Amino acid sequence: MEPGIVERVLRYVDAELLVELTRSLIRIDSVYRPERGTGEAGVARYVTELLEAWGFSVRVEEAAPGRPNVLAELCGTREGKTLLFEAHSDVVTEGDASLWTYPPFEGVVVDNRIYGRGACDTKGNLAAAMVALKAIKDAAADFGGRILLAVPVDEEGLMIGIKKMIESGWCNEVDGAIICEPEENQLCIAQKGALRIGIRAHGKMAHGAIPRAGINPITPVCRMVARLAELERSEGAHHGEDPLVGWPSITPTIFLAPPSGEPQINVIPNQAYVTLDVRTTPRQDHGFLKEAVLNIAREEADKVPGLRVETAVIDDRPCTYTPPDDPVVQAAAEAVRLVTGREPQYNGVPGATDGTFLWAWKGIPIVTFGAGKREVPHQVDEYVDIPELIETARLYAAAAMIFLSTRR
Repeated sequence: MEPGIVERVLRYVDAELLVELTRSLIRIDSVYRPERGTGEAGVARYVTELLEAWGFSVRVEEAAPGRPNVLAELCGTREGKTLLFEAHSDVVTEGDASLWTYPPFEGVVVDNRIYGRGACDTKGNLAAAMVALKAIKDAAADFGGRILLAVPVDEEGLMIGIKKMIESGWCNEVDGAIICEPEENQLCIAQKGALRIGIRAHGKMAHGAIPRAGINPITPVCRMVARLAELERSEGAHHGEDPLVGWPSITPTIFLAPPSGEPQINVIPNQAYVTLDVRTTPRQDHGFLKEAVLNIAREEADKVPGLRVETAVIDDRPCTYTPPDDPVVQAAAEAVRLVTGREPQYNGVPGATDGTFLWAWKGIPIVTFGAGKREVPHQVDEYVDIPELIETARLYAAAAMIFLSTRR
């Protein structure tokens, strides 16, 4: 690596641009709500136009109608490794906007913080990656290989964006990936696995005053949920707390009865539907858990004559782990030392990210880090601290140069 190149690149990290870019991204409502006409397309269009204006090569491909992925490329002066930055374009719903102190899609700055949906998850980190790549380009840094910036859709859903990128071959030559997520700039080298399971109980509609004329699906589904809480406790006692990703969990997240149509207080619904968000640690067996959930559902359904139950695995994502001595983790660690003067802190992601599929489907080593407190995403008054965000952009720029300076 050219002597002093990292320090020169860091001088080109534009803090003012970073703040304004983050605010601009927040102002684009990218919650996927086709009924309202919102989604990731606005962010994709804005990012594409800006990156092209900065001189990057950009490709766009729809993962689904109206849901475009973006991939930008910066090539070095010679052959070498490929580093991928990944930051998704979608955000979760703001919920009840009246509960927010500041409007969720305005990117308000108060007391050195940027407020808004996506401020830390992950539009601030997307902006940090863009500014880091621009700094490398503007500094005319001499490096081998290439840097890719992936901006996929639907990370907050079923991750169809990153799946499409992988299927299309966009990630075939990647040697390491930095996943841009809010982790307080701790280097996360492990991620929890995830199982999403739906349970649907079919009963018989009847008058609430004459319950024996129907088959009420609500009570057996409630018993299933109670037994799943016991399963969660049993799994926790058996496997314990993982040092990086914490405790396993089985969390009911949606309960609908009836799942469609209008509910009424004096009507027994014909169906009840519950979804489970199961988060696993490396020692757990997904096959065992799927079978355990199925058995609980069947056993409780068998206690109610005429009740029929269906279970469906909606998504299955493995745990991931990248060793601390992997080159992409080492590059991130050296960047932390160089930029902050601190020793890196290692941790694990409490959920799954798009990096799950890069690791599981393509064997790409990943490290996840970025600005933002871990507890803040998906909450009212989401924010990111500006000094930490600037630090993140500098870390991304330094990590890229360090990673690309080493041989395959």
